[in-house]
Formats: sequence, C-alpha cells, structure tokens
Amino acid sequence: MTQHFAIDAAARSNWINGRWNDGGTVGQSINPSTGKTLGSFIDVGIDQAREAIETARTAFDTTGWSRDRNQRSRALFELADRLAERQSALALMLSREGGKLLAQTGWEVQGAVEWIRYSAATALLQTSGRALETTPGMYFHSDPEPMGVVGVITPWNSPIMLSIRAVGPALAAGCTVVLKMPHQTALTAAILAEAVAETKLLPPGVLNVITESGSIASAMLVESRLVNAISYTGSTHVGRLIAQNGGKSLKRLNLELGGKTPLIVFDDADLSMVVPQIVTALIAMNGQFCCTGARVLAQRGIADRLRAALIDTYHKVRLGESEDPEADLGPLIDKASVVRIDALVERHKSEGTVLVRGGAVTEGPLANGAFYRPTLIEVEPLDAFLIQNELFGPVQTFELFDDEADAIHRANATEFGLAASIFTADTYRARRMARLIEAGTIWMNCWGVVTEHMEESGLKQSGVGVLCGPRAIEQFQEIKVYVSVDPVQAA
Repeated sequence: MTQHFAIDAAARSNWINGRWNDGGTVGQSINPSTGKTLGSFIDVGIDQAREAIETARTAFDTTGWSRDRNQRSRALFELADRLAERQSALALMLSREGGKLLAQTGWEVQGAVEWIRYSAATALLQTSGRALETTPGMYFHSDPEPMGVVGVITPWNSPIMLSIRAVGPALAAGCTVVLKMPHQTALTAAILAEAVAETKLLPPGVLNVITESGSIASAMLVESRLVNAISYTGSTHVGRLIAQNGGKSLKRLNLELGGKTPLIVFDDADLSMVVPQIVTALIAMNGQFCCTGARVLAQRGIADRLRAALIDTYHKVRLGESEDPEADLGPLIDKASVVRIDALVERHKSEGTVLVRGGAVTEGPLANGAFYRPTLIEVEPLDAFLIQNELFGPVQTFELFDDEADAIHRANATEFGLAASIFTADTYRARRMARLIEAGTIWMNCWGVVTEHMEESGLKQSGVGVLCGPRAIEQFQEIKVYVSVDPVQAA
C-alpha cells in the first residue's frame, strides 16, 4: 500500500467526487510526544469544501445509492475490509499524531472496523415504517427514506471511531456524506481517505473526506441548504453554535457533546477493583475523552482509604511517548492544551484541597512534548469551577457524599449528562441510582464499556439524538406516509 504521509510531500487527504483534490494550503502535522513535524497535509479551501457539498448533493439526487440497500451493505463491508488492511498503519499514525497510547489506538481502529460492519448489516434492515387499514378501504403505509446529504464533523481525540460511528449509519440509511476531519490528525485522515478511495463499490461523491484546520468548511456544512443533517461530536459550546446556525435551515442535528462523568463509590465497593478503574477513567486517552472520569464521589465511610489509594497511584503514573509500551499516560494534543489546563488548575485550586498537583513536564527527555501529570483536588462546593466545567485533561475532583440521595444530588449538579459510573456491591442500589442519574449511559461496577450493538446518547447539555445500535440509522431518515383509498370499500 502506498502511504501519502511522507515528510517531504503533502498527504493527499481530501477525497472529493471520487478523486484526490489537492486544492487548498499546506499544513503541518505535529507529534505531541516530541514536538517534531510528522509530515504535511492539504488544508482544504473554500472552493474544495463547496465542491464536496455539491458533489454529495449530486450523488444523492442522481445515483441509485439512496434506493439500493444491497449496494449500500456491500459497499460498507468493502470499506470495512479496506480499513482492516490499514489497521496497523492507522493505529500507528493515530498514536503519533493524536498522542494516545498505541494500545488504545489499536483498540479504536479495530472497533471502527467492527462498527462499520455493523452498519453494513443494518443497511439491510428496516427499523421503522408500518402499514394499517384505519377503516374499510382506507389504507396507510409509511416508509423510512434517507434524509439527503449529511455533514459529519469529527474531533481529534478519536477521529477514526467517531467518524465511522456517524458515517456508517448515515451511509447505511442511504444518505451521502461529507466527512470533515480535524487537522491535528490529518495524516490519519489521509490513510482513512485512501481506504475510501479504494472502496470500489462507493459511487463518486457518496463519501467525501476533507481535512481542515479552521472552521470555514464546518460552517459551510452547517449553513448550506444542500446539507440536510449534521452529526457533530465535540464541545457543548460549539454544539450550541451548530444548533443555532443549523436552525436557520431546520437541519436535523445529531450532537454528542461535553461530559463531566461522576464515578460514585459506595462504602461497600471493592477498592481493589475500583481504584484501577477510576485511574483508567482519568488517564485513558490522556484525559481527553468526553466520558473521562473527571469526578470521584466517595461515600464518607470509604473516602479515607480511596483518597489515599488514588494519591499513591497518581504519583506512580508513568508518562511516556505514545509508542512507549511501558507508558501509562501519553501527551495532550498540543502544548497549548498543557498551558490552558495548568492555568485553569492554578486559578481554581483554591476551591478545594490539592491532593496531587501534577502539572506540566518542563524538564527531562519528555520536556519537548505536551505532557501533563495527573492532578487530584478535593472539592466540596458544587458551584466550583472545577466541578462545573469540562477541562479535557487528566484533572479529577474528589468529592464526599453521605447517602444515596446526596450522591444523586451531587451527580446531577452539572449541566452535563453523558455518562456516570456506580461502584457498589448492592445491585439493587445500583439499579435505583441508575434510574435517577441524569446521564445517557450508566456503567455499574465498570467504566468505559461500549459496543456498536447498543445506542449511545447524552442527556441535558451533553447531546441530542443517538448513535450506535439499531436506532442510529433512524437519525438519518425521514418518514414518508402514503395513503390510498379503495372507492368500492370506502363508499
């Protein structure tokens, strides 16, 4: 396989209308582990973004893609095969560009392959639509139809899986797609675009891949009347802007937004099982994950032991470059993120008691990278900045609660509602709590377990709509109703 991410040549990362498009400017991809340049890429321009949108519209209107379930299923299976062939290359490049540990990127790419195969299967299903005769001779039936053009806007923290999670069901539904990838992982996007380019069963224009460092192409997707739906994963702030601007054309919005996941630990929990999961919940993806376990809620009877165990463990976390098999925690996406997070911690640490200060790595062999040590701060006031805001880094609050009602009150005290974990030996308590916690996913005695077979959603300010599972395809469909009257019976 030819790989287009050599340092002396721009990666051909923009695949539009079934061909490579080199229009735009050249950007640089940086390895956050070392601060060194990995290679260059083509940063899509306005004209190329407009062409991608118009091409997707034309493909939807003029090809048989929207009507041929078998073709869609076969094409998605083929795309999964092309991704699987590049699994090692994708995992390695994503680790280098995104800073995630290689084991984590390997899991992401493998998961993406499985998720698109799931979408290939759902393309053959009809999950909605019905028929009925309301009175003699009065017949109604409804059919799901694809919405049209879908703009998928993907973040850098899990660009392969989060792209496939939306692209898969959108294509399975019969839509055409413009996928806008983030510039931080542009070389990874180039490999993904290669897989798309070599998927022969995808008609030109059905799936277009563009990479952008700014927001012009994203704004065009949101504002264009040629685009019928937007699927966005990212911050709540940007999600609100998309909702505001997309509302002008009444677009269908599918939004997975920010989170502030509470990890609730009751007195009867087994700390030998809980502590490793809490630590993983903070440092997985280097703390740059919408479901990062940013809040530990400890019942008072277990708090002293849990606090001591976390302090001891966080002091032992081993930082290292993303390809280092001995590393527990890799770099943040860039040094600007290190500066931002450290400034926020410094400004707001007076809200509580600092248990582990952590902070930026400024000396030694990792000093050129964007490394940040884990931070743990005990906080009581629920209106504290550190509790109410998503920092997107390895910073965790430690909070105390008395009983179930107090735990529910604290867990629900933010605007976010993406996920939560409950650790207890009492399964009935876990069920009671799960019913009352305002979050789309509740993990019981675990954290971070996901599957393509079950829906994911956010409540409150953490999102609109669902992805994954059999209902995901419905996010990209409309329902059309047909009515017929038998004049003989209806007379």
